[in-house]
Amino acid sequence: MSNSAELKKQIKRMLVENLMLQNTADEIKDDQPLFGPGGLGLDSVDALQVVVALDKNYGLKIPDPETARKVIHSVNTIVAAVEQHRTEASIKR
Repeated sequence: MSNSAELKKQIKRMLVENLMLQNTADEIKDDQPLFGPGGLGLDSVDALQVVVALDKNYGLKIPDPETARKVIHSVNTIVAAVEQHRTEASIKR
């Protein structure tokens, strides 16, 4: 299994556990919007919890609301941001 596939599973589990979702991790689609119509129905409080969890679990700091909107749009966008953060962190070493 690729690192991206494993990371997607971890992100989905984190969402279910931190937000106490009614969905299981397996029910969340990779490209499913987390907010708005057709999404998981998350709200601004959930968004804050996701931002805190990403910082705590992956060291990914999201500096402003506009960046947060882009990063936490879907599981795919979260995974891309975490992978980019990891790449930048490894380059700095």
